[in-house]
Amino acid sequence: MTPIDTVPGPALRALRAPGVRMGGLALLVAAVACADLFAGRGVTPDGVRAVLLGGGDPTADHIVLQLRLPRLLVALVAGACLGVAGLVLQSALRNPLAGPEVTGVTPGAVLGAVAATGLGLAGWESPTAVVVASCLGGFAGAGLLWLLAGRDRGDPEQTAVYGVLVSAVLAGLTAVVLLVAPGELGSVVQWLIGSTEGRVWQHWNLLWPWAAFWGAAAWLLAGPLTLLRCGDEQASAAGLATGRGRGAALVCAVALTAGAVSAVGALGFVGLLVPHLALAVFGADLRITLPGAALLGAAVVCGADAAAQLLSRLLATGLDADRLTLPVGALTTFVGAGLLMVVARRRADER
Repeated sequence: MTPIDTVPGPALRALRAPGVRMGGLALLVAAVACADLFAGRGVTPDGVRAVLLGGGDPTADHIVLQLRLPRLLVALVAGACLGVAGLVLQSALRNPLAGPEVTGVTPGAVLGAVAATGLGLAGWESPTAVVVASCLGGFAGAGLLWLLAGRDRGDPEQTAVYGVLVSAVLAGLTAVVLLVAPGELGSVVQWLIGSTEGRVWQHWNLLWPWAAFWGAAAWLLAGPLTLLRCGDEQASAAGLATGRGRGAALVCAVALTAGAVSAVGALGFVGLLVPHLALAVFGADLRITLPGAALLGAAVVCGADAAAQLLSRLLATGLDADRLTLPVGALTTFVGAGLLMVVARRRADER
C-alpha cells in the first residue's frame, strides 16, 4: 500500500483539487523567481538580499533593480505567453504536435523581427516596432501553414509535417535576410536563439499589457476551445461556429507568441511541451488548464533562465572567460528536445 492510499477520501479529493495544484504551482513559480533573481554574476546573494532589504551599494542596486528584476519579470511573462499559445494552438488544431515552434508562428515572428531590424525599422531599443513586425511575421507563418495544409488540416501528422516545412522555409528566409544585412547579425542572434539578456523595464512595460490582453482573450475562448478539442462535429452540434472560434483562437495564439518572441526571441519547445504538462496536471477543462499552462510556462522559462545564469557562472569560472553567457534558448531547446525524444520513444514502445 502506498502512502497516498492511506489518505482519507475527502482529504485525497482535496489534494487532487485544481485549486491545490494551482497553489502549489504558484509556489513553484515564486521559488524559481527567487532563484532567478539571486542567480547571475556581478552581485553576490548577500548583496541581492541587502538591496531587497533597502540597503546595498549603488552598483548592486542598479544591477538588481534595473537589470535582474525586469529580466525576471520578462522571463515569467514570456513563458506564460508561450505556454498559453501552445495550448491554444493544440486545442484549436486538435493536434498534440502543434506548437508555436513547429507551426510556422515562431519562425515567422523571428523573420518579421529580423527583417524589420535589417531594414532599420526596428531593434532592441524599439520594442514596439519589434512587436508589430513579429506579429506580421507570425500571422504570415501561420497563414502559410494554413494554405499548405489544405484538406489535411485535420490530420495531426500531416499538419506537423507541413509545419516543419514552413518553419524550414521561414528559417531559410531569415538566413537570406542576414546575408543581405550581415552587419545586423549581432543584434538579431538573440532572436534566433532566445535570450533574456539585457531585458530592461521598457521591455516589461510593453510586454505585460500585451500579455494581459491576449491572455484574457484566450481565457474567454476556453469554452469554445474545449469544444474544438472534441471535434468539429461535436462543437457544431453544441452550437459553436467552428470557423470563427478557431480563427479567434489562432489570432490569440499568434499574438501571444509574437509578444514573447519580440521580448526574448525563439525559445525552443516551451510552447510545444508545456501544454502537455498542463493537461496532465489540470485535465481537459481549459478554464482551469489555460491559467495552469501560463504558470507552468512561466516556471519553465524562469527556471531555465536561472539555470542558464548559474551554468554561465560555472563555465566562466572554469574556462576563465568572464563574458561567457549561456542563452536560455539554448537550454530550453536542449532539454526540450531530450524530453520530446523520451516521450516519442515511450509512445513507440507502447504501440
